[in-house]
Amino acid sequence: MKKNKIIVIGGGYAGLRTIEKLAKNPQNDIMLLDKNPYHFMQTEVYDLIANEEDFAQVSVDLFTFCMGFDENVVFYKQDVTNIDFINKKVITDVNRFSYDYLVLAVGSRTKFMSNVKGLREYAHGIKALHRAMYFKQKFEMSLFKRVDESGTSCNALNIVIAGGGLSGVEIAAQMASFSLDFYSNNNFICRKLNIVLINSGEHILKGIDKKLVQKSDERLKKLEITIKNNRKVVEVKQNSVKLSCGEVLQMDFMIFAGGVEPNHLIYALKVDKNEKGYVVSNEFLEIPEHKGTFVIGDCTTIYDSNDEIVAPTADTAEQMAELCAKNIDRLINNKPLIEHKIKSRGVLIALGRGYAVSKIFGMYFSGYIAFIMKKAVERLYAKKLDMQSHKGCKKIFKD
Repeated sequence: MKKNKIIVIGGGYAGLRTIEKLAKNPQNDIMLLDKNPYHFMQTEVYDLIANEEDFAQVSVDLFTFCMGFDENVVFYKQDVTNIDFINKKVITDVNRFSYDYLVLAVGSRTKFMSNVKGLREYAHGIKALHRAMYFKQKFEMSLFKRVDESGTSCNALNIVIAGGGLSGVEIAAQMASFSLDFYSNNNFICRKLNIVLINSGEHILKGIDKKLVQKSDERLKKLEITIKNNRKVVEVKQNSVKLSCGEVLQMDFMIFAGGVEPNHLIYALKVDKNEKGYVVSNEFLEIPEHKGTFVIGDCTTIYDSNDEIVAPTADTAEQMAELCAKNIDRLINNKPLIEHKIKSRGVLIALGRGYAVSKIFGMYFSGYIAFIMKKAVERLYAKKLDMQSHKGCKKIFKD
């Protein structure tokens, strides 16, 4: 019997869940392509930066993950440069691969706006693991420098975070919480810490439930984080940030979480895209002009029944992946495709050590209970991937 050749591009949340579902059919011959050899759990980046976890705890090896399946999944560490949709070939920096069905799950990346002078040179993005690791090291060295200076001087540690969305808010809260505990628990003399969150909107967490926004705002202020709404970063220098209101802030380092854009591959593809550059998908999550080619995760935009954008979260990506796998199976079996009815099942926002806010299936939680809920979700996800990777590791070393 002829095998179904399926290529998945992108080892993020959407890509891995698609593989998990499709691998159950032994007739599916699945190939995963990614330029990185690991899956990065971006929902836990705030813990990585604040030293709660190391890089091994927020990443999964894609070689061993794919080896853990029953011989029908293979991973290639290659950078996809283009796709020949007509002849059904994926072009990488070293090879050309044929496919019957294709899944685009390449995600998004930090958008360093070219009109903001100095942004790319002096600000740090955290969507990529190597960038998050670099910032983590710089943050730790800055804390050490303040400790080393104790007794001679006590200069404040100034951190600017641009972007009042989920990433910016969670990172600001975790860094403030970690730093305050660090100084307090170690009885250091120098404890001056200034964290400023720059937000372009009227309030943080645009598009999030109002009760969650209120609770989050209260928590950030309790952590002594300064929130500057209705402002944008217009220029970044080595030690300062200029805002749209003319104010200049001194800073030791800056995190930019103020925008994302499609992965570099998307720019090379000759397919329909929306005004922000994301691939247009139909109600079945297919690229309309190329049947059998699906696009899921952060590289496309989907809408709910009220024609509102569904927030691009890990939960949304996994729901898309599950439907994508079902629709590929239906194509294989000549069955009609299923329209998506994807919507957010809940929001979990980490706001520092031992504290979170959440809305799950219409119910609100805050404080330690919400924190435990978020940690449980993250640990369950990580454990499942770790078990799959462990199976692959045992195969490799057994051979």
